[in-house]
Amino acid sequence: MQSRTKLLNATKFVGGSVLSIGVMMFLFGFLVNGSSLLISIGIGTITGSVFIFLIGLFFAATEEMLAKSYKGIPSNPLQTEENTPFGKF
Repeated sequence: MQSRTKLLNATKFVGGSVLSIGVMMFLFGFLVNGSSLLISIGIGTITGSVFIFLIGLFFAATEEMLAKSYKGIPSNPLQTEENTPFGKF
């Protein structure tokens, strides 16, 4: 559990920092400067921060699901006919 909280905290910190930088760039370009280049870079930065946050959440959820699904039994994708749910056909 410790590694997942570290990953979530790091994702939250990085995503929040990039989001705040993107919002400041967007507002500066929209309200103060009127530059369309700065507005577009701000929108791209905001979108990037959302993707960073979602990818971090995906990694944490994947790690948790892998930890919960491991039972110590090797999976065998090629089942024999006797082990199928309906037996032999």
